[in-house]
Amino acid sequence: MSSQGPLPVPNSTESFWRTELHDLDNHRTTSALPSETDVAIIGAGFAGAALAHYIFEDNPSPPSVVILEAREACSGATGRNGGHLKPDVYFSIPKYIKKYGVRNAVEVANFEASQVYAVKELVEKEKIDCDFTLTRACDATVHEGLAKETEEAFAELQDSGVANLKDVHYTGRKDAERVSGVKGALCCWTFTAGHVWPYKMVMHLLKKAVESGANLQTNTAVTNVSEKPLPDGRWQITTARGCIIAKKVLYATNGYTANLAPQFKDHIVPVRGICSRIVVPEGKVAPYLPQTYSIRYGPALYDYLIPRNDGSIIVGGAKSRFWSDRSNWYNVWDDSKLIDPAVSHFDGLMQRSFIGWENSDAHVDKIWTGVMGYSSDFMPYIGDVPDKPGQMVIAGFSGHGMPLILLSAKAIVQMIRHGKSFEDTGVPSVFKATKERLDSTRNEILGDDAEDQLRQPYRHAV
Repeated sequence: MSSQGPLPVPNSTESFWRTELHDLDNHRTTSALPSETDVAIIGAGFAGAALAHYIFEDNPSPPSVVILEAREACSGATGRNGGHLKPDVYFSIPKYIKKYGVRNAVEVANFEASQVYAVKELVEKEKIDCDFTLTRACDATVHEGLAKETEEAFAELQDSGVANLKDVHYTGRKDAERVSGVKGALCCWTFTAGHVWPYKMVMHLLKKAVESGANLQTNTAVTNVSEKPLPDGRWQITTARGCIIAKKVLYATNGYTANLAPQFKDHIVPVRGICSRIVVPEGKVAPYLPQTYSIRYGPALYDYLIPRNDGSIIVGGAKSRFWSDRSNWYNVWDDSKLIDPAVSHFDGLMQRSFIGWENSDAHVDKIWTGVMGYSSDFMPYIGDVPDKPGQMVIAGFSGHGMPLILLSAKAIVQMIRHGKSFEDTGVPSVFKATKERLDSTRNEILGDDAEDQLRQPYRHAV
């Protein structure tokens, strides 16, 4: 199989999360690549680390595991995102009901909502020092047309009674600006969310996996997975450092999946985004921001903001500056460069957007890019790779991986360790990697309803 798509580039822009590097950041458990393994995990981000964690958890006789990472550990999307655990518990449900039916739409929303508490439980159980914070997310809309449309959809959803909206609070025109703190807010919704230092969480999981027996090989880009299994049913994985034979191949490769599994070409597309860290000068106290935020400026235009416990704010989005030119983002996997039209967007953003920040002197401390894996139907691919026995995938999170990955990884490991069927794992059925999905030629990223999809304030996590 020849190379079909992107590989991670060297010299990526430095994200804030990667300013305190872990001992395993650049690590090879063995100097030589093992010649064989039971399980090969390709990718050492959140998905790869979570897979390794569950393979070894409470496992008296674990399989041999090799984790292959093209660059440094957690240097891809997970190490470059907003650190935001924000489930989509209301906004997309009406659209998903039309597309997939009530049961499937509600299944997705409930699965996302459960992830926040699953991560909280993991962090507490494993005593992970990663600044995990349970909070409320606030979606504030400042665009009249979008505000009216979202209010109407939410009212219909409430009246239908099909979704669990107990945790979702709506504030209307009279009080939205004051409740949200966002200048010009016409309405807002709040609900439970969390935020985390994603690199520290992932590195903790990787360290525990290595201590349990996993072989971590960083700076070992996989360039090829054999088109067909070997006569004994195993798969040959090729890297610049040699080949490794594996019984199971787990693709935790997100935006880079199609390079190794060409059936995902045009189904999981690399999409570049931009993110920043904003700080106030030393000696000044950052004005109080009690929640995380999405500010919706109009259809497909929004910023997301995560106030950290240290007083800084992680801000991403800036789509109004670059989204109209696809060459900035679509099928772009170069995170060594910034998105030039978007850089100035973050200057003065806090002063423009939030009540009480006018004299804060808040300014950009760091800015970086990252590569997400957008799926052509905006649903991740989870489970067995069709027609490739022994290969499994957990990828295509469309910039929304933080509130989806943990329990998806747990499900894949249940399939491996306990022989569970996909249907018995609790993962939404629309996430299943099926031949039907891979045979579809529809691309909703650029298709008729792309504009509608891109309105979602959750879908741009880098």
